[in-house]
Amino acid sequence: MSSITSVVFDLGNVLIDWDPRYLYRKLFSTETEVEWFLGNICDDEWNSKHDAGQPFEKGISELSALYPQYSDQIRNWYDRCEEMLGGPLDETVEVLAELKKNKVPLFILSNWSAETYPKAEALFDFLHWFDGKIISGESGIIKPDPEIYQLLLKTFDLTPQNTVFIDDKLANVNAAQDLGIHGIHFQNAAILRNDLKKLILL
Repeated sequence: MSSITSVVFDLGNVLIDWDPRYLYRKLFSTETEVEWFLGNICDDEWNSKHDAGQPFEKGISELSALYPQYSDQIRNWYDRCEEMLGGPLDETVEVLAELKKNKVPLFILSNWSAETYPKAEALFDFLHWFDGKIISGESGIIKPDPEIYQLLLKTFDLTPQNTVFIDDKLANVNAAQDLGIHGIHFQNAAILRNDLKKLILL
């Protein structure tokens, strides 16, 4: 008999298709330009600062001062952030719906800006199915920092050995497992469904 009683989901590329290329392919004429911009200007390190709580106005103004020729494209990261969302990953949402039907307590643990998360919440009804959420931009802590997992456990009175965490980034899964949380490295909905069946949650 499985001891897992609660399921925690990451969002980006688990339940929601997120890729800044969807936006920047509209703003640049070649894939090379897109990749250079995302690798050198609005890169992962810059985006992570906003996931950790830095206001976009600060991040945009500082980066635009360094690269004034890209000021419009930098600002569009925030102004047109909805265009980075490709839509729900329907097969994973179906898994989520089955868990909800089975009355499994469901939670979100996501690296997401506090300023842009409400825009996603307005677009996707299933984000309202959860019993609670920890958004990194609100807490000021990002995965894989152990503190954000501890915050999740404390806030919702979860026991590590009774909790499973699903994330597409292995480093985030490993960090959860280091705290005794059962981890699933998300690859696709079919594999996830099988993993959850093994835990007798579906």
